Amino acid sequence: MDFSGTWRVHSEENLEDFLKVVAPEMVIKMRKDVKPVVVIEQNDKLFTFTVKTPVCTHVHSFSIGKESEITTVDGSKFKCTVREENGKLIAETDKFTSVREIQGDNMVEVSDPGLHFLYKSVMFYFLTVSAFSSSFRLSLLAL
Repeated sequence: MDFSGTWRVHSEENLEDFLKVVAPEMVIKMRKDVKPVVVIEQNDKLFTFTVKTPVCTHVHSFSIGKESEITTVDGSKFKCTVREENGKLIAETDKFTSVREIQGDNMVEVSDPGLHFLYKSVMFYFLTVSAFSSSFRLSLLAL
């Protein structure tokens, strides 16, 4: 399964309860009203996740089946191993397990304890308009 693309968090359930397990209070307060955009680049078994918020951007890379170190928004680090199983990405740490899969045009992530994210694909459309001898390109962002 190819996870490559740009994904915006559309909905989330139990975010605060999940963050209480994995993040300090400062991050919980900061994250409540933010809907991150996640850019995933996949090259076979190598993944790069870029998580963008109005406050900061974090990039982390990992290879399927190999332990990697992830740095969180608050700068703390944890070890994580991601495996692929039946088209799903399963990330395991000592604090939580996360299962991510593509369902149609959506990406769904369910984490134990109790977190559920629904991501919508962000697509860029280009429209070319000709006026007299000039060409104009208009970029529209579909959200």
